[in-house]
Amino acid sequence: MLQATAPATAAADLATPSAAPAVRHFRQVLLWPLRLLPVAGESGLKKPWQVLAAMGEESPWREVVDEYTGAADKFHERHYNEFVTFLPYVQRFLYGEGRSRRGAGERGSDSPMRVFRRHDLAAVRLVSREGEAPVTLGVVHIDLYFFYDVDVVLLNVELGADNLTLAQTQELMYRFGRAYPPGWDARGHALHCMHSVEWLGADGGVQAQSDAQQRDAFLSHVSEHRAPRIAAHWAFLLEPLVPDHSEREAPLRYRQIEYYRMPLMAYLALQDPLALSRSDFIRLGLVTGVGGAGSIAGGSALPYAEQHLADFEQRYCYYRFWSEGGAAPNTRYLCSGHALVVIGDAKSEYFGCRDRGVLAQFRHQHFMLFLIAHFQKAALLMSSDRLVEALKSLDVGDAASVRRFKRSIRASFESFLRFTHRYWFHEVSEQAQVRALFHMCSNHLGLDPLYSEVKERIGDMNEYLDADSLRRQANTVVRLTVTTILGLIGTVVTGFLGMNLLAEAEAPLPRKLGIFAIVFVFTTLLTFYTIAKSKRLSDFLDALSDERLSVWQKVKALGAVWRSEE
Repeated sequence: MLQATAPATAAADLATPSAAPAVRHFRQVLLWPLRLLPVAGESGLKKPWQVLAAMGEESPWREVVDEYTGAADKFHERHYNEFVTFLPYVQRFLYGEGRSRRGAGERGSDSPMRVFRRHDLAAVRLVSREGEAPVTLGVVHIDLYFFYDVDVVLLNVELGADNLTLAQTQELMYRFGRAYPPGWDARGHALHCMHSVEWLGADGGVQAQSDAQQRDAFLSHVSEHRAPRIAAHWAFLLEPLVPDHSEREAPLRYRQIEYYRMPLMAYLALQDPLALSRSDFIRLGLVTGVGGAGSIAGGSALPYAEQHLADFEQRYCYYRFWSEGGAAPNTRYLCSGHALVVIGDAKSEYFGCRDRGVLAQFRHQHFMLFLIAHFQKAALLMSSDRLVEALKSLDVGDAASVRRFKRSIRASFESFLRFTHRYWFHEVSEQAQVRALFHMCSNHLGLDPLYSEVKERIGDMNEYLDADSLRRQANTVVRLTVTTILGLIGTVVTGFLGMNLLAEAEAPLPRKLGIFAIVFVFTTLLTFYTIAKSKRLSDFLDALSDERLSVWQKVKALGAVWRSEE
């Protein structure tokens, strides 16, 4: 039997139906992108991971000193294989620079990605439907991924179990990774999600459990806040981070940024992968569950119409290793963007090897490419949200609101540029398998169209600000030009008279100061009045210079300077 890399509690001892192969080892990885919100009064610690680290014992999360910067005995061959898989610029994103590039005594790496992990949970006990036997999965690890200069955090939950049925596996994949129930049936039971979820501590005690059956609590929350209520077991997992609409005081708050179903990865070591039907592959690849009540895995019924699934194999399947030969025979990858599933033969030593085999690749290389793709999507969606929020708070009649809007758009433009040069890339590896899976994932997620759309929106906003700035500058130049032209008349007249219109050179000082004050006030008022009328005076000057207009039309244009608008 294959062993999990962390304490994994065996699943309920259920008989394996003959119609479907047994799942000898199962791994499920959930990756939940969330948006971090700025908190007023937290200007001292600007980085969210610094805020989390500063909580000390109040938080169960501890920063991970990874294998690349920690003790040398923790660095294994699987970590080396992961590192060399990626291109140099991806390596710098994921791992930062080496020790030689850091200052003396500096802790950790300067990678733009920071990881925190909690160690207080050992297992999760799940019940798919009312009356079914519970299934217990061991917790391999639970992490939070933060990124420099991007207000996105990714929750990563990896679970494992041995000896599951295929039906149980399909239900776990379909039901577990949901942030809240999408609805309830006539009996008040939550739809499409687990009937019961319990996080277990190292001593087996229940640390938190789901509240998906409490329909009224979810309804009242949406009615009051116009935002979904995160289920209790997921809210517990993220603490001390709290949802945006929570009434609790917390230094870090988050908001849902994608669909309520969490992206997932799954690893299935099957007793006989060739026994899977086309329907089984479709249900695993598209994560549709086992179907209606009474259906069994291994059946031929398709979850959707045949016309809809006609190109399933071309769009979602990677067949490179689906053959009888090779180190890991009969291995198939299924990628829909939302899910990345690898299926193989449990009898293959290489497929189950945690150091050099497919399991190691699944947990390292494949996880990283999946993380990169979903991080890119989350960052782009967050940038789009920020533009909407900036427009929502804009009041063109309020000068302060206009200034805040301009600062927000400029900041969004600068942030997008930094994201583009630091985190945006189309190729992550030259290895054929990793490159193909990343392309499949990014294409299904629609990353290129999304990037183009966000870039165009931010560019439009920035162009609007540039055009508005040029318009304001042009208006200022017009006003200054009109004022200069009219002031030129007085300047020439006084210059022609020798600058001594009044012979007061020998007058007493108080008299000269009085005359100076009167002239100063009169000139200032005249200048201000000219600026106030500068737009109409500009129209008059345009009319005066137009040779096609008659003298009377030019006189009328002069009179329009003082004519009130109707």
